[in-house]
Amino acid sequence: MNITLLQAEKIISAAKEKAKDLNTKMNIAVVDAGANLISFQRMDGAWLGSIDIAIKKAKTARYFDMNSGEIGNLSQPGGPLFNIEHSNNGLITFPGGIPITNGAGEILGAVGVSGSTVDNDHAVAQAGADAIKGI
Repeated sequence: MNITLLQAEKIISAAKEKAKDLNTKMNIAVVDAGANLISFQRMDGAWLGSIDIAIKKAKTARYFDMNSGEIGNLSQPGGPLFNIEHSNNGLITFPGGIPITNGAGEILGAVGVSGSTVDNDHAVAQAGADAIKGI
């Protein structure tokens, strides 16, 4: 099962609203269950350097079916996944990537957000993921 384009648009819309609430500009990426980019938006004025980061956060969350920040916790020196960020043509291992599941717990894809602090990135990504929660 995959995220549809309509669902991806809802995710991005909710994420943009949260970004506006936080007074920040974000790059927002949505990937499907195969980690293929299905939708992307760059808010006016969002950092150009964060485009790639948002996409990689979404892919990282999907590749491992966990929040990108959790991968970061596991990839610290001495951790079980140390240096994993060098795999898969580069992963992003800090917050802002969140897997998206349906009501049955099946992975549909993931959302990745970049453009502010990691706390804001995560909050915006969570708002996007929550937009289609339990479908």
